Amino acid sequence: MTATMADAFPDEVVTRAIVRDVDLGPAGTLALITLDNGHDHTKPNTFGPHGLLALDAALDAVAARAAAGEIAAVGVTGKPFILGAGADLDGAAKAIAETGIDAAAARDRALQVARLGHTVFRRLGELPVPSFGFINGVALGGGLEVALHCTYRTISSGVPMVALPECFLGLVPGWGGAYLLPRLIGPASALKLIVENPLSQNKMLRGTEAFALGIADAMFEPADFLEESLRWATQVLTGAVTVGRPTGADAEPRGTEAEWAQAVAGARFFADGKLHGAAPAPYRAIELVEAARTRTRDEAFAAEDEALADLLLSDELRAGLYAFDLVQKRARRPAGAPDKSLARTVTKVGIVGAGLMAAQIATLFVRRLAVPVVMTDLDQARVDAGVAYVHAEIDKQASRGRISADTANRQKALITGSVSKDGFADADFVIEAVFEELAVKRQVFAEVEAVVPAACVLATNTSSLSVSAMAAELAHPERVVGFHFFNPVAVLPLVEVVRGAATDEAALATALEVGKKLKKNCVIVADRPAFVVNRLLTRFLGEITRTVDEGTPFEVAEHAADPLGLPMTPFLLLQLVGPRIALHVAETLADAFGDRFAVSPKLRALAESGKPSVYLPDFTVDPEVLALLAGGDRPSTAPEVLARAVEGLAQEIRIMLDEGVVAAAEDIDLCMILGAGWPFHLGGITPYLDRTGVAAKVNGAPFRG
Repeated sequence: MTATMADAFPDEVVTRAIVRDVDLGPAGTLALITLDNGHDHTKPNTFGPHGLLALDAALDAVAARAAAGEIAAVGVTGKPFILGAGADLDGAAKAIAETGIDAAAARDRALQVARLGHTVFRRLGELPVPSFGFINGVALGGGLEVALHCTYRTISSGVPMVALPECFLGLVPGWGGAYLLPRLIGPASALKLIVENPLSQNKMLRGTEAFALGIADAMFEPADFLEESLRWATQVLTGAVTVGRPTGADAEPRGTEAEWAQAVAGARFFADGKLHGAAPAPYRAIELVEAARTRTRDEAFAAEDEALADLLLSDELRAGLYAFDLVQKRARRPAGAPDKSLARTVTKVGIVGAGLMAAQIATLFVRRLAVPVVMTDLDQARVDAGVAYVHAEIDKQASRGRISADTANRQKALITGSVSKDGFADADFVIEAVFEELAVKRQVFAEVEAVVPAACVLATNTSSLSVSAMAAELAHPERVVGFHFFNPVAVLPLVEVVRGAATDEAALATALEVGKKLKKNCVIVADRPAFVVNRLLTRFLGEITRTVDEGTPFEVAEHAADPLGLPMTPFLLLQLVGPRIALHVAETLADAFGDRFAVSPKLRALAESGKPSVYLPDFTVDPEVLALLAGGDRPSTAPEVLARAVEGLAQEIRIMLDEGVVAAAEDIDLCMILGAGWPFHLGGITPYLDRTGVAAKVNGAPFRG
């Protein structure tokens, strides 16, 4: 890459390559390269052109010394807690965009970015001496690829995140990962990291899990990781330790041709189920992995360059970077949050209800807050079932090696159950998760208020009812706050924190601090029916079911939104929610907002039939339910159904912003990404509606500009 290209990254935080010699005794001298951008762990090492050129210069020096016989090996590690967090994607996107409308120049710039990473990183695997990647901390994207290029790798058992998350953002592992990883650990495991994990809420591996997959050859404890890694390197160099796998650029790929074909087919099936072909990056990644079995290193790296150059210019990357920025920044600092010093300390939690949702919530509180949790319900059998669920989830974690037996026992000791609410007498935070009926919830809060101390915060997990109405008859309505989880609680990262008409700053601050300790992302929302996610999903589903009422065939309506790449089709989502609950929410919103949320007669018929879904357990369509959905003389085409659904979203979002449901459009985007699985490749929902012209068509203007 030329200096001119590097100059296109004026804001790059440069990751330096600091070299020092380490005496390995009988093995000779190892030149240790430490990657360090000069900041603490809150600003991870990234790789822009200046940083890559700095590493290239360091490799020039060590390669010359290796050729002269001055060093026996080269090692690469990172600053404390961080090896690397990948390419400087923001900088790359800005540098490429600066070429303006000249598509050829933009692609050439993207290709330079891709090629530079390969040119520099591959040198680690082509030195005249062995190279060692010491994975001491977070290794994401290019950070992991640096280590993959090395001859050998060690990893710390304390590493919290190892991943190739590029497909999550609309890219592919473009600096060697799509070629090196499947040949190292096999195609099935590699595709799990490259495709399945990014498309599953961007799941990360821990160091122990990465080691178990074979990404590293040895694992050591964090306290003396580097010392033990250097000791191990000495043993490898002297022959005292033999690594049981082929090394070098010409090593045969792992797995048979049939195993590769099966893994690739499985990855395509998984991607289709998640995206329905709507985003290009996962499919490009699968193609690269498929070809890695037979391509030479040069051929594979050239193909990665071309894929990366194409995707760096895509709408999907720009959308993904916007969504990623929301999740990394705005989600951590909720708009409108009071001073966190107002938050009260929570040393005990009460949960009203012991059903599935309540038990999921109890499990999360026990794991994350590590404080006593008391569950109550109407009878002992329900209480016992709720506590048993929590115990089973804890045992499951222990059986998988994710927690120790001692930790499991401590967690199980924290959860208790009772048919009386007297156990809440010393609770600091009580949350109800009972039947979605206002009168029931009011009664629950009245009973809880009679028992709890004056400073106890009362939270409701309601999905659609008024928090203000629940609190209105209490002596202290100011301590009631909405705290709406999404199902499954352990997976979906959003909590809608609802400010009721009387909610005070202390209750709100406490709820936000609890959410943070639960490792959830909180968005503050106003007390309007169904808040954000359920209101928009109900409008979206309502527009689609309305076309079914009019006569659109089920199959057409069910798959009309496939081009969006949403995680579930409409009626699969209905199955997850449950027809009766969906009907209840629809009726609540129809009462509040009128014809925009007109209740579907066919949804009502489905709910009253007792059928759980359109689908049978084997995911074939239930003919009895299909008969309930038949009829009507005004069918729509799939594009017409999709147009109505997204236009309905555009209208509803504009109304919600005008009502002040959230502070800004970014908060609606964040809620839909974290609570509804709105795809990263589309960015936020409001940029998508702007980009496609839907917002301007429906509202007369885009949401931005």
